[in-house]
Amino acid sequence: MAKSSKRLTAMRAKTEGLGLVDVETAVATLKELEASLPKGVKACPYDQSVELAVRLGVDPKHADQIVRGSIVLPHGIGKSQRIAVFAQGENAAAAKAAGADVVGAKDLADKIKEGWMEFDVAIATPDMMGVVGPLGRVLGPRGLMPSPKAGTVTQDVATAVKEYQAGKVEFRCDAAGIVHCVVGKLSFDKQQLTDNINALMKLIHSLKPHAAKGTYVRSITVSGTQTPGIRITAA
Repeated sequence: MAKSSKRLTAMRAKTEGLGLVDVETAVATLKELEASLPKGVKACPYDQSVELAVRLGVDPKHADQIVRGSIVLPHGIGKSQRIAVFAQGENAAAAKAAGADVVGAKDLADKIKEGWMEFDVAIATPDMMGVVGPLGRVLGPRGLMPSPKAGTVTQDVATAVKEYQAGKVEFRCDAAGIVHCVVGKLSFDKQQLTDNINALMKLIHSLKPHAAKGTYVRSITVSGTQTPGIRITAA
């Protein structure tokens, strides 16, 4: 615990005086934090995920101000995602051929009801929503409920599976109007992280609700799993 405290203290000393910086500077600083730790302070032993937190000027209490979407990031997220598909017949065969980890219909729904949750993404064909719908109380709170808006309720399950294998991510603003989204790994090079962040921000800007008033993007922060956040200029 003491070493962790020294580690974070050393990192904060390098980030607190930065203020607002551009994406390139933020990424470069983030990547240098672990390498610049004082002698005797251990660095994080695993490859950390990098996350962007974007605070928006929206009121999620109103349905027309909820910001949500999905994107295949230019360089993926550096993580393989376990994909479950609700489909039958030819669609089930197409999902399996595309590389889905598990494919099923009522049998898959029953398995989930019994507590099985070993997947990161759930995709369903429209005709399966009668089977998937009752799982809302289980999948919804975990952000796993298939949705047409996110592209996870689709007739083209093969394409959906391939997109998520390529690093597609979903996001939705929380109750405070903040979007949290993974944009890669700390081992990514600077250009890869910069490209992913810029691509995500371009999409978020394009999703501005007509009902949103005032400043839309209020703050942007990038951080690693175990690093302080670095604030990015909201352009």
